[in-house]
Amino acid sequence: MAMFTITAVLATMAMLGAPEMPNVDSSVASHDQAEALVADVMRSMGWHVDPVHDSHDGADLLVDKGGQRFVVEVKSLAEARADRALPLLSLAVLQAKAHARAMRGARPLAVLVVGRASPSFAKHLRFFAENYAEGVAVGVVSENGFRQFIGQPFEDLNAQPRIERWPGSRSAPAVVNLFSDLNQWMLKILLANEIPEPLLSAPRIDCRSGSELAAAAGVSAMSASRFLQQLRSDGFLDESSAGPCLVRRKELFDRWRAAAMRPTPEIAVRFVLRAPVRQQLRDLIAKQSGEACLGLFAAADELKLGHVSGVPPHLYVPKLPQSEDRKWRSVRPAAPSEAPDLILRQATFPESTFRGAVHREGIIAADIIQTWLDVGSHPARGQEQAELIYDKFLRQVVEQGSR
Repeated sequence: MAMFTITAVLATMAMLGAPEMPNVDSSVASHDQAEALVADVMRSMGWHVDPVHDSHDGADLLVDKGGQRFVVEVKSLAEARADRALPLLSLAVLQAKAHARAMRGARPLAVLVVGRASPSFAKHLRFFAENYAEGVAVGVVSENGFRQFIGQPFEDLNAQPRIERWPGSRSAPAVVNLFSDLNQWMLKILLANEIPEPLLSAPRIDCRSGSELAAAAGVSAMSASRFLQQLRSDGFLDESSAGPCLVRRKELFDRWRAAAMRPTPEIAVRFVLRAPVRQQLRDLIAKQSGEACLGLFAAADELKLGHVSGVPPHLYVPKLPQSEDRKWRSVRPAAPSEAPDLILRQATFPESTFRGAVHREGIIAADIIQTWLDVGSHPARGQEQAELIYDKFLRQVVEQGSR
């Protein structure tokens, strides 16, 4: 193998048509960033990395693994052009050799960091390393994920570039479901200061940030942040407010109501004992440990906003009971010819429904927002009941943020 000389480098550059030596400062990023990228690559493959810097004659990194020790010289370049890269790499090779001589027991490694490398670019550097960098391991690390190292024991670090696609072919960024179960619960918290406690069970906080909302809602900070970002993207947050403040509420409530209109599994049941329904209903709710509440017209009655009579009470549960479930021994499925005492309905949004539910004289009922959302689609005068709830109370909440 030919000995490495600057003359050989210049001859190779002439062969490539290189007009001039590059400025060493024309790096894709700061030297610290290039050095950090190389350090991360080495660590990812189990190498211990020591940034030596001004000690040991100014070497960039000292790496070791399994008793093998290398002193590393790092250079960076914005454009992956062979005519510019070869002089810079040759300088790194010379400096790595000098550092290795000064640091007993260490071998030299020269690494070039470039913006976007290609296999053809790496082919030129491999030719250079194999013919003119005797005794020095050489590597190329690219910001697009491409890596090629020449010389043992670093060839395990080699990697192909990440596949890059045209913007039009990229999948669209995921859109947060503004009305997911927990997001509906966070909406109720943002509105809670405007709704009396007998109508909504929710923390009353002066919310200033996503972290405060997350703590109040019992969700992760990331979930609250994504929720607020989606509200902001959809234009439902007042950008001039010190904290999250809902605006354009009419549209928000219309969209919320549309999102809540989903088919819901339910089953008509009768109490096994022929005793007053309300007392049995109270006992049944108590057995569910906070995971059952009245909904629809029965909830509206408990909130003192009832308008429709003659409909069996609906009881929200997380899941419809099975026959062997001991908590539901007091009820049985109603026969087609029997008038039901109760309709068990599986909650579509259990977190929002049960967390916001209010307690009244041993009875738990869905909050006013949940009742309005759910009752409007009921065929038995549900729209009338929803309009009454809106006109008597919710209108002032909605219009509060109508700007």
